[in-house]
Amino acid sequence: MLPKLAISIGDINGIGPEVILKTLQDHDFSSSVPIILSPFEVVGYYSDTLELPLDFNYCTTFDDISLGRINVLWDEPFSGEIEPGDLSKSSGLTAMKSIEKCIDLTKDALTNAMITAPISKEAIHLAGYHIPGHTEFLAEKCEVDEVLMMLVNDGLRVALVTAHVPIREVSDHVTSDLITKKAQLLHHSLKYDFGLSEPTIAVLGLNPHAGDGGVIGKEEIDIISPAIEHAREIGIHLEGPFPADGFFGHQLHTQFDAIIAMYHDQGLAPFKLLSFGKGVNLTAGLPIIRTSPDHGTAFNIAGKNLANPSSFIQAYQLAIELVHQRYGH
Repeated sequence: MLPKLAISIGDINGIGPEVILKTLQDHDFSSSVPIILSPFEVVGYYSDTLELPLDFNYCTTFDDISLGRINVLWDEPFSGEIEPGDLSKSSGLTAMKSIEKCIDLTKDALTNAMITAPISKEAIHLAGYHIPGHTEFLAEKCEVDEVLMMLVNDGLRVALVTAHVPIREVSDHVTSDLITKKAQLLHHSLKYDFGLSEPTIAVLGLNPHAGDGGVIGKEEIDIISPAIEHAREIGIHLEGPFPADGFFGHQLHTQFDAIIAMYHDQGLAPFKLLSFGKGVNLTAGLPIIRTSPDHGTAFNIAGKNLANPSSFIQAYQLAIELVHQRYGH
């Protein structure tokens, strides 16, 4: 059975459509069935603009999906404007409709996984969606209380305790209970998505120098270390807390199967430096598989045929691998 992969179009004025089409231009149809959830006009526009005359199967119902072609599925009129580089309400609305359709297909097991192209948080807010990002929306739609944002590039895996939280609020969100829950989600994903029977996980501190024994903050003593001890008691191999700068500076990330960072930029800045534009965002803890590239909409180069599809290619390939690992397809 070939994995059927639902692909959200992302913001239609960003680089999402471009990296999707560039990913699929040399697609091996013996490995998967790509299904882009997008208005036909958007795919046609970028196919023409980028001079990528691909073989599209435009369909309005899932029953019309075919093997050996790039399927484009949409079932409603499109009234938006395609204006590469512009931020608009209509582009945000189309992006979110596409995501919702992908979620529904994957929850209903019509597709086996979903890959999401980048969205603009400003555009989706203009469209009336007041959410911090993809991760939180997926948790809400899949009716799960806790999910985990994890960035993956080969053996480098970085997970976040807090994701889209303002820096001034991070310390209020970091609790022993939350760290333990995130560690459990990560441990489960490493075992069942990546096939690691006894994964080892490093935990970063919150403060500079991991608090320096309480001199620069006590979160490591009062919150993080107790969470590590509790996780160990329930069979999760955690080590730390490590000072974040020294951890990556001394290449310690190569000695662990995954790393838990306390906040967004603490984990993603070194990850993106080390992954050379080929990182993948994986949402663990969902009943479905979801991957995405680790970059944004890049409005400044949208429509100019300058976007590098490397990260989206990796996201697509990881989705295939996870389907085989999780479901044995």
